[in-house]
Amino acid sequence: MLDDGQTPMKMKETNRREFVRASACAAAAGPLVFSLGGLAQAAEASEKPAEPLIRPGDTVLFQGDSITDAGRQRDETEAANKQTALGGGYAWLATCELLIGRSNDKLRVFNRGISGNKVFQLADRWQTDCLDLKPNVLSILIGVNDYWHHRSGKYEGTLEVYEKDYHALVQRTREALPEVKLVICEPFLLLTGAVKDEDLIAFTVYRMAAKRVAEEGGAKFIPYQTMFDEASKLAPPKYWSADGIHPSLAGASLMAHFWLQVAE
Repeated sequence: MLDDGQTPMKMKETNRREFVRASACAAAAGPLVFSLGGLAQAAEASEKPAEPLIRPGDTVLFQGDSITDAGRQRDETEAANKQTALGGGYAWLATCELLIGRSNDKLRVFNRGISGNKVFQLADRWQTDCLDLKPNVLSILIGVNDYWHHRSGKYEGTLEVYEKDYHALVQRTREALPEVKLVICEPFLLLTGAVKDEDLIAFTVYRMAAKRVAEEGGAKFIPYQTMFDEASKLAPPKYWSADGIHPSLAGASLMAHFWLQVAE
């Protein structure tokens, strides 16, 4: 069966599956430079066993903006491992896999992402929505609103404010929870919807700032932009995100897959 008159559908789907498997291995190896030609080398480098971030009995917390929020019921503040409290995005999908594969580990997973948040708004609610939960593993994805709201004139914060606030948030967390294991996710944009070429260029410095925060804060870094750039070679950006900001089910699934490779 041909989907475009040239490429057998079965072959294309096989290539996509191979991409996901190889890319996941590459993510586990750390912030490598991804390319379709380099995925096999990255996968080979990742075969050395790594100590998992998540241990039995751990509390895992996802933090961020709408991409993490994903329609969760925010009034269910005490509910761990509950779909309505986890939303319908990558945090929920990653949790599902964790709970299937580690059913005896008594993990507790929470989502405290809030749509529209920028770094300073995370800081405003950090005591209640992070420190009081005492997570063993903390995952943060933040940055697209810091850029997008500034771009639209709704926010005066600059790149420098973003990076300074992010550093301060990580430092505050380290001081309150010295044993916490941090995962910092790279903010991303896809070239579709309202996102233009100039946005991808302008947003690069925010992504670089997030990586610096991860490196200086001793956090694992998940290169989501590179992941989506590579994925967009196999299916158009709109397949992964309708508006260029919020992932589709396929995009969220790919995010969860990469997140698990780093966390486990």
